[in-house]
Amino acid sequence: MRVLVIGATGVLGAPAVAKLLAAGHEVSGLARSAERVQAVQATGAKPVLGDLFSADSLAAALRGHDAVLNLATRIPRKMTSKAAWAANDQVRLAGSAALAAAVRQVEEVRTVVQEGISFVYADGGSRVLTEDAPLRPGVVTASSVTAHENVAALTDRTVVRLRIGQLVGPDTATSALLAAARRGAPLIMGSREDWTTAIHPSDAAAAAVAALTAPSGVYNVGAPPVLKEELGAAMAAAAGIRRARALPKWLVSRIPLAEPMGRSQRVDSTKLRETTGWECERPAPGPDWFVA
Repeated sequence: MRVLVIGATGVLGAPAVAKLLAAGHEVSGLARSAERVQAVQATGAKPVLGDLFSADSLAAALRGHDAVLNLATRIPRKMTSKAAWAANDQVRLAGSAALAAAVRQVEEVRTVVQEGISFVYADGGSRVLTEDAPLRPGVVTASSVTAHENVAALTDRTVVRLRIGQLVGPDTATSALLAAARRGAPLIMGSREDWTTAIHPSDAAAAAVAALTAPSGVYNVGAPPVLKEELGAAMAAAAGIRRARALPKWLVSRIPLAEPMGRSQRVDSTKLRETTGWECERPAPGPDWFVA
């Protein structure tokens, strides 16, 4: 299969490129400028110049491909600032709209995989959350829902929409959380007895690649859910601290940017596993999650 990866140099895109190449696919990576060509080449993908926010530019980049994986995000380093999330919202909102418009121009592209997040689910308590569980989009999660809606409008193509759990691994965002924890910041948002669904970036990338074989629909992507206390303990060990601090759920609920992370979300990924055969290589958070 000839696959174009958008976000090829990112925390999901880079391992996805490696897994696609290992599976024998022809892989291209979108480079937004000539300066980014070398970075895309370093992943092993063939660089293709294109503008994520221009339908015509994307259409030109898509020609010659059978499928596109849109794994582009722009998660800010300063996660407590609403303004800092604006660029990520633009990637998801304008980027997905441009992609949908571009795919309509390129008949040979038959499969679209769009990233998204599982934090859009409402608090489920101890209930298992499948893909039809109620949603409750928030300040920084609503753009993920809209991105899914934008590509879902491509009713004449196979469109797979992923709801990915919290990425925890040897990535910049996790490293920042661990560094902050060493200074006394909380690693657990909400109750220690609530559920959370995390996943190592490599496993999430493998899920995105597996999604190329799935029928149209929404699919959860996560390792088996664990209590927040368990994930917090693994992250505390990685940070070299005795115990993870927790921010009380009542307080998290009053912080709009953090509120989704305070929910109890026992997200089930059975649908993707049964449909594609995908499995987590790192099913439980532990030391192996924090090494490349």
